[in-house]
Amino acid sequence: MKIYRNTKSKITLLLLTVTIAALLTVSCATKPGAFQEMDFAVEQSNFSGAVEALRRAQEERPVLYNERNAISLFLDKGLLEHYAGNYLESSEDLQNAERLIEEAYTKSVTQNFMSYIINDNTREYPGEDFEDIYLNVFNALNYFNRGSLEGALVEIRKLSMSSGKLDTLALRHEHNDPETGSSMSDTARKQTGVTQMPDAVASNFSNSALARFLGALFFQAARNTDSARIEFSQIPRAFSANREVFKHPIPRAVDEAQNVPAGKARLHILSFTGLSPIKEEQKILHNLPFRHPVLSVAQFKLPVMVKRPSQITRIETVVDGVGRFDLELLEDMGAVIEETFKNRYNKIVLKTYIRTIIKYAVADVAARTAARQTNEFAGLMVAIAARGAMDASESADIRMSRYLPDKAHVGGINLDPGTYSVIINYYNESNIIIASEHRNITVTSGGLNLIQSVNLK
Repeated sequence: MKIYRNTKSKITLLLLTVTIAALLTVSCATKPGAFQEMDFAVEQSNFSGAVEALRRAQEERPVLYNERNAISLFLDKGLLEHYAGNYLESSEDLQNAERLIEEAYTKSVTQNFMSYIINDNTREYPGEDFEDIYLNVFNALNYFNRGSLEGALVEIRKLSMSSGKLDTLALRHEHNDPETGSSMSDTARKQTGVTQMPDAVASNFSNSALARFLGALFFQAARNTDSARIEFSQIPRAFSANREVFKHPIPRAVDEAQNVPAGKARLHILSFTGLSPIKEEQKILHNLPFRHPVLSVAQFKLPVMVKRPSQITRIETVVDGVGRFDLELLEDMGAVIEETFKNRYNKIVLKTYIRTIIKYAVADVAARTAARQTNEFAGLMVAIAARGAMDASESADIRMSRYLPDKAHVGGINLDPGTYSVIINYYNESNIIIASEHRNITVTSGGLNLIQSVNLK
C-alpha cells in the first residue's frame, strides 16, 4: 500500500507540474489579435499612432511584450520610431535590442534546461540573425537622418568590416554537414524520424546588398573613395553568392551611382515596402514508439515563416520638370528572413523532438505504472490527463520583430544642383496609384542626396 501511495503521489506531482507549466505558458502567450491596433496604424502609414498603440499596450496588464520578449519590444518600437521620423528614440531602442542580442549568447544554462522541459517560450527570446543585421541598417539610416555621417558609418562597419556580422553569418550558415555532405534537413530527418517536417535546407545567405549599397553611399559622402569602391564591388558578389535571395538583376542604380558626371548632383531614392514574413505555429502529427494508444501519436508545434502579401507592385519617382523613373528591387528582405531562419529551424525541430520524447516517455511510464498498481482504467485516465497537459504546455516560439519591411528598392537620377519637388507614387497590380509621397529636396554636387520613403501596405 505504501508503494502504491508513493507511486500515486509521484504521478500526481508529475501531472500537476506539467499542468501548471501549461497554464503559465498559455497565460504568458501573446493572443493572436493583440497587435491589431498597431497593425492597423501601420497599414495606414500612421507610424506615430503605431508607436502610441505600442506604448499603451505596454501599460496594460498583461503587457504585450513580456520581459522574456524584450528584444522584440525594442526592435518593433525602434522600427516604428524610425518610420515615424523619431530617429534619436529609434537609435536608443535599436541599440538596446543589439545589446540584448549580444547578451543572449551568455544566458544561463537554467533557461536552456527549462526550454527542453516545457517549451522555447520559457527562455528569453535571443533574436534572429536577420534582426541582428537589419537593426544596424536602420540605425545607420537613423544617424544619417540626424546628420551624423560618422555614426552611420560606425553602424555599417559593424556589418561589413572583417570579422563583422556578415562574415560571422557566413561562417555560421554552412550549407552541408561537413561529415556526410547531407543537407541539415536530411540530417534532422534521420535523427528524429519526423519525415513530415517542412523542407529546410541550411541557409547560405552571407551578404547584404542593401547594407553594401548604403555603405558605399556613406563612404562616397565621406570622400573615402577606396572604401566606397570596395562596398560597391561587394554587391555583385552578394548576388552571385546568395542566389536563393537575389533572383533579380542588379539595379542599374548601383552602376549609375559610381559614374556621376562631373558637376552633376546624384539624387538617390531608397524605398521600403510591404511587411516581412512572420512566424506562425504549425502543428505536425508524428508516431512515437510507445505502446499506450493515447501516447502513440504526438503533436509537434513548430514555427514556420508565413508571407504577408503587399499591395505594391511598382514604385515611380517623378522629379518635377526633369523626368520620371521606376525604382528597382535591391534586396528582397523577406527572402533574407526566410533564408536565414532555415539555419535555426532544423535545431528547433531536433529540440522539439527531444522535448516531446521526454514528456511522452515519462507519461507512458506513469500510465503503465498506474495500470499495474490500480487498473487499466486508471492508466487510461493518467495517459489522457498527461497527454492533455503536455499538449497544452507545448507552444511554438513565434516571437520576432513584426515590422521589418519586405523589400528594399532603389533608383536615382543625375541633376543639376538645385532644389526640386519629388513625388514617389506607389502602384498596385492594377496600375492604380494607392499612395503618394511628396518631398522637396536641395541637391548638391558631391554630397549624399538621399530620400528615404516607407510604405508597408
